[in-house]
Amino acid sequence: MSQFYVVVDKLSDWQPYYPSQDVITFDDYLERVSNLKKKRVRIINLCRDYRYLKTGYYCSLLAEARGHNAFPSVKTINDMGRQSLASLQLEQTSQLIDKVPAAQNGDKLTFRCWFGQTMEPQFKKLAITLFERFPTPLLEVTLMHKQGWEIKRVKAIALSALKDPLEQEAFAHAFERFSLKMWRKPKLQKQFRYDLAILIDPKEELPPSDEKALKLFEKAAHEQGMATERITRKDYMRLAEFDALFIRQTTSVNHYTYQFAKKAESEGLVVIDDPTSILRCTNKVYLADLLNTHKIDTPKTRIVKQSSSKGLKELEQEIGFPMVLKIPDGSFSRGIVKVENQQALEAEAKILFEESALLLAQEFMYTEYDWRIGVINHKPLFACRYYMVSDHWQIYKHETDNTESGGFDTLPSFEAPKAVIDIALKATKLIGNGFYGVDIKQSGDRVVVIEVNDNPSIEHGVEDAYLGKQLYSEIIKDFIERIELRGK
Repeated sequence: MSQFYVVVDKLSDWQPYYPSQDVITFDDYLERVSNLKKKRVRIINLCRDYRYLKTGYYCSLLAEARGHNAFPSVKTINDMGRQSLASLQLEQTSQLIDKVPAAQNGDKLTFRCWFGQTMEPQFKKLAITLFERFPTPLLEVTLMHKQGWEIKRVKAIALSALKDPLEQEAFAHAFERFSLKMWRKPKLQKQFRYDLAILIDPKEELPPSDEKALKLFEKAAHEQGMATERITRKDYMRLAEFDALFIRQTTSVNHYTYQFAKKAESEGLVVIDDPTSILRCTNKVYLADLLNTHKIDTPKTRIVKQSSSKGLKELEQEIGFPMVLKIPDGSFSRGIVKVENQQALEAEAKILFEESALLLAQEFMYTEYDWRIGVINHKPLFACRYYMVSDHWQIYKHETDNTESGGFDTLPSFEAPKAVIDIALKATKLIGNGFYGVDIKQSGDRVVVIEVNDNPSIEHGVEDAYLGKQLYSEIIKDFIERIELRGK
């Protein structure tokens, strides 16, 4: 479990706020906390001056040297100190201040924000944006009116600059939301060794794990000494509070799930799905080329360019009809169509090319079911047979108001055909050592990989139908082993 400190120049700077033993002076951090190199330590640097070679600068600099997570980071401090870079960071913010009342040229406005929050309603969105670009506890923003309002300056300010009791109260509430650990009272129940963040989207239509599965993950974690907390998109800046991140929503490179994975990895967390796995799995063009390069058997597959009408005509000879067209980042059978002839191919390709400059054309292989082999850290974990929807060629059918899915069988991995397990392990070895679901078709002696999923479904009563609670325990156990391996 990570340790948490708020560093100030003088303890009197924290006097208006709730007292805590986690608030220490810079001198204390310089001397007393220097021996915590092997533990995950989170520092919120509230020193008075972040300028070069001042205490605030040294606090973040020493934190990075000690392997601690500093907020703000030295990079952020340097970025705010470089006017040219700051200007680049502030591009595309003009629309956020359009609603500020007009004024005379040369007029100025100043407002303060803390952890992305402000007391000025008209600057609410701007405060959030500035906090994302310059992650710093306290900012003072100056606007100047020329032909319109423009951001003149963004600077960090000291905690001691908050004199107004209303500002102090607003800061305290924002701080509490930003880092709840600071305010938690000691628990009487079992203390946990590690903290696991589970990223979810409560509104996602087809999440990788349903509510019952999430609760079983949480129960398995608690039994093994790991605290859990479900987080959402708004908790991006809190990631360093945790030891590990488990992404349980559909991932994509062009999505905040990838940003979460990248930040968590940079903060030293164990991450599933890690950003490399997301990159390699979620784009089917990349994955198809990777599997082909390493001679992993797949259906006949061609990458099709938008500008190549000749390429579309050649597909009939190379692949034959029927064939399947896919956009690179489709999921749950979306963005995938089957075409029966050249006319349908050209019509469907035109539609899909509106979403992507490249498509995949793939041989159609009808099978009664697809194999899904769950693999974690190069070991098979479970095996499922996902059956096609009745009178349909896919596992999912989205043509009605309600999404339909076919049936399933779940069995121990050792009962799946050896050829199926072997090709699943070969495919995941190209991706990484994370948690994957490999989709495989088997037709007679032919076994081919359809795709590798970085974020495989774990639903109660489906993937856990054979292993039960053990499935959740095995995944949590892997998290703990990775955390402890990193600590050595």
